[in-house]
Amino acid sequence: MAEAKTAVVALGGNAITRPGLEDTIANQFANTRKSLDGVIELARQGYGIVVSHGNGPQVGNAILRIELARGKAPILPLGVCVADTEGGMGYMIEQSLRNRLRKEGINRPVVTVITQMLVKPDDPAIANPTKYVGQFYTEDEARVFTETRGWQMKKDADRGWRRVVPSPRPLQTIEADAIKTLLASGAIVIAAGGGGIPVYIDDNGNLEGLDAVIDKDLASAVLGREIGARKLCILTSVDRVAINFATPDQKELSQVTVSEMKELFAAGHFPPGSMGPKVGAAIQFMEEGGEQVIITSLEQAVQAIHGEAGTRIIPD
Repeated sequence: MAEAKTAVVALGGNAITRPGLEDTIANQFANTRKSLDGVIELARQGYGIVVSHGNGPQVGNAILRIELARGKAPILPLGVCVADTEGGMGYMIEQSLRNRLRKEGINRPVVTVITQMLVKPDDPAIANPTKYVGQFYTEDEARVFTETRGWQMKKDADRGWRRVVPSPRPLQTIEADAIKTLLASGAIVIAAGGGGIPVYIDDNGNLEGLDAVIDKDLASAVLGREIGARKLCILTSVDRVAINFATPDQKELSQVTVSEMKELFAAGHFPPGSMGPKVGAAIQFMEEGGEQVIITSLEQAVQAIHGEAGTRIIPD
């Protein structure tokens, strides 16, 4: 099945945690169940499917629990927190998807793979941490944490100070061959959760973890290339990608070629803190052999798969 037609579905952070809604486990399960329409539609069409997902709020909560337990329980490194959320969120998605497939009469196994993503230990991003994680602190607290914990802290707009960690580029999915084997068996695979656990190869040829986080959409593009996926569906909080966003000249994009999207990207239409990483991942996926990228909201996923909604990026 992996060689016939395969799609990667990248669920945004709002798939499991919704703004303005208390982040209880019950609500996370409810949100997860609502986020699966696009996955089910691709399953009906016979696609091999890999589901990836964000984990920003969940990793932030994991870090908060560690801080509250400081002095009472062992400190966990960031890579382990990513692994923990991959497992916990994978469980929620897997159970919800199994129940939905059974209801729809689709006989497909579902499996979660805790995924490691290879990065370069000398990636320039490691020396310049930019990814915010965890809670907001006062400037005085940030100064103390820098001195006592070795954290790097930056001001996050006007909301306070937060810890920043590196976000290196993913190069390779360590478990790619296993994922391809699972796809070939007919399984729907949940992988690259939170971008995967960043690892590098040390001087002895061994894998070693890194205190960093990886962009989920870039990781999805890399994994898509490795498994020969034709389609990448990036499901987020907006129905379509727009240029001149939040100005009188705002224009939503329905269908664009890779070259057109590259020109718009170079012109600065997609800021790093919002749509930039998604568009960058889409361009990378297409340039490495993909046939189509869909960027749309969770609610419009089915219509977008049928070409009736969303932004579609196609070959030149």
